[in-house]
Amino acid sequence: MKAIAQDRYGSADVLEFRDIEEPVVGENDVLVRVHAAGCGPDVWHLMTGMPYLARPMIGLRRPKLAVRGWDVAGTVEAVGANVIDFQPGDEVIGTADGSFAELVVTRSEKLVPKPANLSFEQAAAVPVSGTTALRAVRDEGKVQPGQNVLVIGAAGGVGSLAVQIAKAFGAVVTGVCSASKMDLVRSLGADEVIDYTREDFANGARHWDVIIDTAGRRPLSRLRRALAPKGTLVIVGGDGGGRWTGGFFRGVLRAPLVSLFIGQRLRGLSSKVKQEDLVALKELVEAGKVTPIIDQAYPLSDTAEAIRHLEEGHARGKVVIRV
Repeated sequence: MKAIAQDRYGSADVLEFRDIEEPVVGENDVLVRVHAAGCGPDVWHLMTGMPYLARPMIGLRRPKLAVRGWDVAGTVEAVGANVIDFQPGDEVIGTADGSFAELVVTRSEKLVPKPANLSFEQAAAVPVSGTTALRAVRDEGKVQPGQNVLVIGAAGGVGSLAVQIAKAFGAVVTGVCSASKMDLVRSLGADEVIDYTREDFANGARHWDVIIDTAGRRPLSRLRRALAPKGTLVIVGGDGGGRWTGGFFRGVLRAPLVSLFIGQRLRGLSSKVKQEDLVALKELVEAGKVTPIIDQAYPLSDTAEAIRHLEEGHARGKVVIRV
């Protein structure tokens, strides 16, 4: 079968469109024929092997898993003897290591039925970005009706979903993006949109109850100026630590540590996909409260080009690989 694989870390040039063996289905596995797969920062980090701090987990000298991709939307091809939740022909979404391939194996607890009102390409944008946005709004931000919420990077894969989820939770939402994306963010339901190139939202003149930062480049001290005295800042990813640590120390260590000495809550957030969160997202999507935005869909053979486009930082919504 065809897949996108790599044998060494590096730029998009290390990705190869090639034939690999079909995966073996274990007793607890689900074999999915992939129709589409999301392409986000998680793919870039595994491709480049950065930050270096992650290499003990993903492979010191080369990737432990050669095939890229994590989000998946497709049709169940076969199930193991112990699987009772799905059967061949079911349309599903979820996560599977190595989803940039024609077939992929995953566990049933990592899948849910595909929302009936989404195409496979739209559905592929939901699992990783959607659960990240949901956890940022619901679990870390603890957003309540009537609260003022600021979403930085509101036109991106996570940010565009965070805007919609925060609105579904009854918040008054302000989105931050570039001028070219303001109309998109308004269409997502944002009550106000700020062009960060023309307005400094962190000058201390205004304050929000919850700030969700999906851009991850501004210092904590500046973000705190825009945060209410008892407000919550949620940092999603980020590259503040460069090649060695990425945003790890800033979001996972430094932010919670600073919180111990101030009234504001500062929290880091990494990608973690749970089945119950996928179910919650499916319900929001089918209720018409959340709709994933697709920037572009690239054929599997053009995955390297999709990564290059993602690196430019101009994507509106999620980049998707069409298999």
